[in-house]
Formats: sequence, C-alpha cells, structure tokens
Amino acid sequence: MPGALDHLLVLDLTSHLSGPYCAMLLADHGAEVIKIEPPTGDSARAMPPFVNGESAPFMTWNRNKRSIVLDLKQDADRDALLTLIDRADVLVENYRPGVLARLGLGWPVLHARNPRLILASISGFGQTGPYSSRGGFDLITQALSGLMSTNGPADGPPHRLPIAISDVTAGMFLAFGVLAAVEARHRTGQGQHVETSLLEAATSLAVYESAHYFATGTRPERIGQAHRGSSPYQCFQTADGFITIGASQQKFFAQLCQIVGLPDLVADQRFATVADRVAHNDALVALLAPKLAGKPSAHWLAALEAVGIPAGPVLHYDEVFTDPHLLARNMIAATDHPVTGPFQTLGVTVKLSDTPGSVRRPAPRLGEHSAEVLRGHG
Repeated sequence: MPGALDHLLVLDLTSHLSGPYCAMLLADHGAEVIKIEPPTGDSARAMPPFVNGESAPFMTWNRNKRSIVLDLKQDADRDALLTLIDRADVLVENYRPGVLARLGLGWPVLHARNPRLILASISGFGQTGPYSSRGGFDLITQALSGLMSTNGPADGPPHRLPIAISDVTAGMFLAFGVLAAVEARHRTGQGQHVETSLLEAATSLAVYESAHYFATGTRPERIGQAHRGSSPYQCFQTADGFITIGASQQKFFAQLCQIVGLPDLVADQRFATVADRVAHNDALVALLAPKLAGKPSAHWLAALEAVGIPAGPVLHYDEVFTDPHLLARNMIAATDHPVTGPFQTLGVTVKLSDTPGSVRRPAPRLGEHSAEVLRGHG
C-alpha cells in the first residue's frame, strides 16, 4: 500500500544525524528520498560499530533512501542538482547558515527556479541571531539549552543525556515543519523556507523547567530522580533490580501506601496533596525506598498492576528489543543489505491505519543509485 507521502520527491542534502533523521521520517511514510552525498560520503558512514565495513548507525537512520554522489564544487554536478531541484518538492539541508548561498543555492535562487519547492534547514543555532554562524553539535546545544544543567544527581555535576536528543528532536520538528509547509502549499501553491535548530529543539523540551522559571523567576535546580510536578514519580531499587512508579494521583498514592505496608502515610499532612508530596519528596522517598528494596521487582510490579498503578521495570536494551509488547507494535524492522546481509533496525513509530509507513529498503551504499536516479530524472 502506498505511504501517505508517496507523492513527495525529497532531496536529502544532509549528513550526520539531525537532517538524515528528518529525511528518514519522510521516507518511512512513502516519500521518494534521494540522498545526495559528496564524493567522500556522509560523515556518519565513518561512525562505529561496523558490520562488514558498513556503519550500523548510518544504516539505522538512512533506510528507505537512494544515494547519489555529486561534487557541488563542480559546475556539472551542481547543474545536475539544479535539475533535480526543478522537479523536487522538498530539499533538506543541514549546512552552516550561508554555505548553501555560497554554493549558488541560496533560498532566493531556489525559490525563483521552483516556486513550489520547500527548503528545510537544520543548523546548530538557526539561520539568524548572534550565534547563527557557529557550528553546533548535540553536546553543545544540550549544554546551552539548559538540559545538562538539570540532568544528573542533585549534588553532582551536570550530565549529558547519552542519547543525541538535540539531533533527533530537531529532525522530528523539521519533519513536522515540512508537513506544515506542504499543507500550506495546497492553499497557496507556493513553497517556503522551513528552519529549526538543535538549540531550539532542545530548549523546547523544557516544558516543566520553563514553567518553573516563568512562574517563580528562580533557577530550576537538578533534583535527580524526582519530578518537578508529581510525587511519588521516579525510579526505586528493589531486591533484584529497579522499577519505576508513577503514583502521584491521590487514588494511586493511597493504594501504593497500602501495598508497601505504610497506610498511615495517607494521613500525614506532609503528603496530603500532590503539591505537598512534591515539596516533601525526599522525606517520602526515604520512607518508601526501604520497603520497596525488601522484595523483588516481580512482586511489586504484579501488586501495582493489579490495582492499576502505572509502573514498569527498568530494562536494558537487549531486553527492550526482545520485549513482547514492542515486538507486537512492530518496533523492530528487518532489512536485507547487499553488504551486511540481514540487518535489524528500528521500526516506524507513527502508525497510520490506511496508509501505514514501512521500512522498504536498506540504507544505500555510497553512490549506489547515481546512474539510476540521474537518468530517471533527466
């Protein structure tokens, strides 16, 4: 069945993670995505680990694409790209601001050639502003956005999230922006320049922290496992592992107190409301933790599930990717790569009932489809 975006031709002029991830999301839902690489290839092709010499990270976020090689410093190759642009719906790029213009491919030039084209740009800090010319990586923008300042133990140093959260969320936001621009084009007939940045994507995640700051004017400090607006709502150690418990609602809190053998906590004025429990979270955890540490995870999870309290085990990734629920939700997909053979990758996250996304082809080898694509597009 055709995907929801099978009418779109997308040119992926990006490298590393944020831009390729955006283009992958569009490809998963049917867009024809042509990945345009320099002769040296996308820098992500050098990222370990490798399977038969092929980068596993590159293969993970470049599925469903075809690859061509163009050297944009050469007039003939730049002309070939312009021919593709004349036919394209979307061009995704993540150069530093100004680089595309220096290549003769700035937005005014592209819009004049193809008024329906949507130019989608990701950069470290955006196309405007005092930081726009800086290079930006996930690490740098996690720090500048405040994410690192609130992540980690309350009395320890700031922590980087080990996932590339700025890159991935910027790719998601840009894909959303592309679809918004496609919808606007239905009414106006005109494309537009859509852009976001790693810094803005990371900053936009601060929904609780921004509320705290704007309401109180004070700095949101690190609070470790605790939650700024809910309690108890965190990870607890058990006799054989760790579990998470979300029992901030009054009903859940009363049930949790019964389950752990502390029914009198319900009447303790320190814990009378959610706000009270947040204010006295350390004292509450100090009472709950010894009880939860006395029995294994399976015991507590069964008891919590029986009364409907949200809870779950803390899984390692080898457990995540064998979890029966995620398997049932098709969150692991299989491809057959010409070099590596069978290769597993993440499934399609958003499920559409009538036009579902799919993983149809493995990530391309460098320039694998150059002749095929260039002939096919004149």
